[in-house]
Amino acid sequence: MISEQTKAFFDREVAKYPASQKQSAVMACLQIVQQEQGFVSAESEKLVAEYLGMAPIAVHEVTTFYNMYNQQPVGKYKFNVCTNLPCQLRDGAKALHHLEKKLGIAMGETTADGLFTLQQSECLGACADSPVMLVNDIHMCSFMSNEKLDQLVDGLKSAEA
Repeated sequence: MISEQTKAFFDREVAKYPASQKQSAVMACLQIVQQEQGFVSAESEKLVAEYLGMAPIAVHEVTTFYNMYNQQPVGKYKFNVCTNLPCQLRDGAKALHHLEKKLGIAMGETTADGLFTLQQSECLGACADSPVMLVNDIHMCSFMSNEKLDQLVDGLKSAEA
């Protein structure tokens, strides 16, 4: 069920497009759902599809194409580490493995305390700054040496204490 407040947010996004193109608001609507629920469930995808007059598979394709949409609950801090070829050549995979060891989880998992989720990412568009990662789909972190990764994780843990 979509709340009236959510419908109002959807309406605001749909209004940005011609009436015949309201499906163009799909990404914004998915983001609204994720902000409210923390992730985009299969049921939410169906509700967005119905609201926008789209096939549910079309909405699911958007959700699964972009890694900014969480398809399951994630930790308070989501780390997307770029492992595309240019970053691989400049220690992107090593950064991911360092975080796996530091956090005690594998890629795709969330720590038991619910603080951290670790994901790999395709190109983040900052190849010259690799290894790079995106924190919570907002903050780009560049030149992430093991020391900088440790400082980031330790700093976030300290902020929670």
